[in-house]
Amino acid sequence: MTRFLPAEEFAPKAYALLPCRFEPLDEGLILSNMAGEPMFIDRSRFEALVQGRFSTTDPLFPELRAKHFVREPGEQHPIELLALKVRTKYAHLADFTNLHLFVVTLRCDHSCQYCQVSRQSEDKLRYDMTPETADKALDLVFLSPNPAIKIEIQGGEPLLNWPVVEHIILGAEARNRVARRALQIVIATTLSLVTDDMLYFCRDHNVLLSSSLDGPADLHDRNRPRPGRDSHAKFVAGLTKARDIVGADAVSALMTTAPASMDRVRDIIDEYVRLGFRDIFLRHVSPYGFAAKTRSYAAYNAQKWLEFYKEGLRYILELNAAGVPFVENYSRLLLTKMLTPRDPGFVDLSNPCGAGILAVVFNYDGEVYASDESRMLKEMGDASFRIGDVHKNTYKEIFTSDALLTVLDESFTLSAPMCSDCALEPWCGTDPVFHHGMTGDLLGRKPASEFCKRQMGAVKHLLRLMRDNSDAQRLFRRWAGC
Repeated sequence: MTRFLPAEEFAPKAYALLPCRFEPLDEGLILSNMAGEPMFIDRSRFEALVQGRFSTTDPLFPELRAKHFVREPGEQHPIELLALKVRTKYAHLADFTNLHLFVVTLRCDHSCQYCQVSRQSEDKLRYDMTPETADKALDLVFLSPNPAIKIEIQGGEPLLNWPVVEHIILGAEARNRVARRALQIVIATTLSLVTDDMLYFCRDHNVLLSSSLDGPADLHDRNRPRPGRDSHAKFVAGLTKARDIVGADAVSALMTTAPASMDRVRDIIDEYVRLGFRDIFLRHVSPYGFAAKTRSYAAYNAQKWLEFYKEGLRYILELNAAGVPFVENYSRLLLTKMLTPRDPGFVDLSNPCGAGILAVVFNYDGEVYASDESRMLKEMGDASFRIGDVHKNTYKEIFTSDALLTVLDESFTLSAPMCSDCALEPWCGTDPVFHHGMTGDLLGRKPASEFCKRQMGAVKHLLRLMRDNSDAQRLFRRWAGC
């Protein structure tokens, strides 16, 4: 046994490794650098790479250099470029809160079993926001340093409190004549109660509409029942009027994967295409409100949802190949993180989580929550993520509250156990509200986390498609804008 390594071990190396992580992917590996750039490599090459035996004449070496996995001796610019890309990834955090959600009522004319809000019947006016509360919230909105302000008005069904919806829109416009921000206002509505006067008001004030569509009439009516069993017909009628009055591109739709949806993904996508939509978000149901009480959330696990998602994405690829442009938005968010230096700023896929710093919720009663999920959790009796009250607290008190700072502190994936050394971390995120609600722990138990299983399953599926299908890779790059 010798005390010293052989002399050749101390000879100058042809390259030096830069920080990276790796994860098995089928027979090979996926590498990711600090900026989240992916790279595929086989196991024998990877072993040679980490042992310093990788040949600089290997066709893969230029890609390793270009993506900042290695640098040649004495090179500084790869480190500087990598640092620039990392700064770009996190640059959006400096702007602070962009999305401000106003819950103007919990009342609703629908009784969806998977409802995350714990909606109230139409006659319960005590669940409406008042103009005074709306004004207090608007004053806080325009204290945000973000140059772009987005206000989303939601419920329940916000149209049931239309006077306050108008009050918020007019109040935001008045304040913005002084603040001069890039202001966008969206109303999240089922469109079942929309009138021509409401739509003309939206048109005149550049208000967008976000609605809900779960699929064909039989499925939509089952998932989203209302008196008269005409939920789908009401949606289509409202959609037609809204497009005619507000504009063809002024209305978007969001679906929720209810238990009855699991075997219907192609039917759902066909209905979106039939009604003229160009994209869809194959959204998993969240474990809040009636979704928890009625066991809608527990009706399928992450694996079942992944099967639904993969089948849907397969069909969307077929549609695009047949000349029908159509986008899956959950995939687009992940691909933007994987293929570009930009971060889409999606709350659930942010590091740290976007609670408070990317989005904040003003409840109908003036209470302020770190995220929409935080507010839903409170409706179930858990106020852990209430960060203030518009009637009692200043902007500084709300955004430096212990409830918010604790969430942010616990949601840095770069220091979280099992996240910090995961190659998929740059494309994932963290959901402390979800994990707290499920386990009582902000970090959660990663091996058992349904959130982690969904994220990792979706990311690995996209990676395989990009590796094995050149047409899918080209399409995904268009989706990501690169």
